[in-house]
Amino acid sequence: MSRDRAVALAMDELQSGRLLALLKRRISYRTESRDPELKRELADYLRKDLSPSLERSGYSCEVMHHPDASGPFLIAERREDPSLPTVLMYGHGDVVGGLEGEWDLDGSPWQLVERDGKLYGRGIVDNKGQHTINLAALEAVASERGKLGFNVVCLIEMGEEVGSPGLHAFCRENAGRLRADVLIASDGPRVSEARPTIYLGARGARTFYLSIRARNGTHHSGNWGGLLSDPAIQLVHALGTISSPAGQILIPQWVPEQLPESVRTALADCEVDGGPDGPDIDPSWGENGLSAAEQVYGWCSFDILSLSAGNPSAPMSAVPDAAEACCQLRYVVGIDDEQILPALRRHLDRHGFSMVHIREKLDGRFPATRLDIDDAWVRWAAQSLERSTSKKPIVLPNVGASLPNDILAELTGGRTIWIPHSYPGASNHGANENMPVSVLREGLRLMTGLFWDLGEAGEQKALPRNAELTAK
Repeated sequence: MSRDRAVALAMDELQSGRLLALLKRRISYRTESRDPELKRELADYLRKDLSPSLERSGYSCEVMHHPDASGPFLIAERREDPSLPTVLMYGHGDVVGGLEGEWDLDGSPWQLVERDGKLYGRGIVDNKGQHTINLAALEAVASERGKLGFNVVCLIEMGEEVGSPGLHAFCRENAGRLRADVLIASDGPRVSEARPTIYLGARGARTFYLSIRARNGTHHSGNWGGLLSDPAIQLVHALGTISSPAGQILIPQWVPEQLPESVRTALADCEVDGGPDGPDIDPSWGENGLSAAEQVYGWCSFDILSLSAGNPSAPMSAVPDAAEACCQLRYVVGIDDEQILPALRRHLDRHGFSMVHIREKLDGRFPATRLDIDDAWVRWAAQSLERSTSKKPIVLPNVGASLPNDILAELTGGRTIWIPHSYPGASNHGANENMPVSVLREGLRLMTGLFWDLGEAGEQKALPRNAELTAK
């Protein structure tokens, strides 16, 4: 009975083809959560695939619904001893649209294929492949040790790609079952294909519309141009007060007073690299004096997602009657979430743009979260990953994107550890979504080692517990 043997068992699942067959089956489910005609697929993924698989491994499973949710939830529990640490795992089985017809070599998004050292299929990294790796690692540890040595509660949702509606209410209503000492989950990308990564939270996001309705109907620009206000011109100037021409945010309440030293230290050796298929970074864009890693993992960013006035596909010689922009602020811990839009309102009024209307996008809000980099769980996880790979993992304060990490942090006393099995070139929301076999192999190895280490009594003694859980 040993760590190495557990890892060997996990690797045998891959080398034998059994794990790939499992992934092939899971990719075949068309779990597009934005398509109302595929509701049955969402439920089938949980009822017909995940639940039977987990029940064979000793988990009790329940597929549940919530009136506010767009899809079902799965809670799977394996509880060995209430005195042992409890791990919360999270994943999502829903995916974005398949984009049939746009994949290379006429590939289908619902058929897993291996080509040139990569696995292609919708959901292979976002998120079916990632949670499948973690569950396979748990199974290898349990098989070798005869038990895990800790408790697991697994939460899989089927609405993450539509903003996780109902997730917060569902988690709070089932907090007694979901509460844990730590979250260990996988989503998002590594900083690079070759470097294991840990991140401890997520940037927040506020998505909103800025619009001006000047009048009802357009009017001929030859007869009325120069006499009627142009809402497109007004909106462009209003947007120009929010950000400098180089992307620096100009609303003080939207940025930290300074970059925390602990964050700066953690990111000192982090290089943002999208690989050969990634875009070239614009070195003159964003906040002055920040590295690329500090900009995306430690700071805030503002973007205009869309901008429209008139009829862009068939412009007419007419003064437009309205203009609208969809905007987004990505922000870090320390920014007052409740003051983001009020600060914007005051800013626009102060600059003479009281005619601009602000409307929040209902599915575009995620709070910012971040576990302390010096937490004992973080040190333990980093040491375990390095032991498994002989590589020093990069520890990020948070991922640059946004996740429903706030509710998961609420369930775990703030301790959230994400270990992604994706990479910057994964194309996870586009055609040709892929995972390098090297990332799959290494992810399986490091997660098996991590779960083995967690089951060791000596390792557990140094790890703090969730006071709300131990009190019960």
